Amino acid sequence: MHRLALAVQYACDADDLPARAQVRRWVQATLASDAIITVRLVDADEGRALNRDFRGKDYATNVLTFVYSEPEADVAEGDIVLCDPVVRAEAQAQGKPLRHHYAHLLVHGILHLQGHDHEDDASAAMMESLERAILSRMRIQDPYADRDTAGGAPKAD
Repeated sequence: MHRLALAVQYACDADDLPARAQVRRWVQATLASDAIITVRLVDADEGRALNRDFRGKDYATNVLTFVYSEPEADVAEGDIVLCDPVVRAEAQAQGKPLRHHYAHLLVHGILHLQGHDHEDDASAAMMESLERAILSRMRIQDPYADRDTAGGAPKAD
């Protein structure tokens, strides 16, 4: 098991946000190296501001990953920001349990933190394969199954 220094910050209000212990389990299940990570759950205003300021996109998105370490570093270091209202809306629209969608987006963000991306078809296929395998070990159904059969489920990011 890889060493993990994890901070979980709650910057939004909801009774059913993932607990710190659950976030730790999801992160730990995804790590391929030691890591120093902050996971921050935010409201739509903060999510929009971060996406606008750092990506030039003026809307709140589901997950943002801020990487502070080099890809070949022994320790992955960065922040993962999850926008609660967007995560909730997507889970409801896709008919998924909120907890499962949170797990998927956190896994997605941690994979970005470790150098994975989906900039081209081959990279996207590799990243989705990793996500499916990690989530399967957590007994969470394939987040891309509906998209693969119906062509419509949105990607993370």
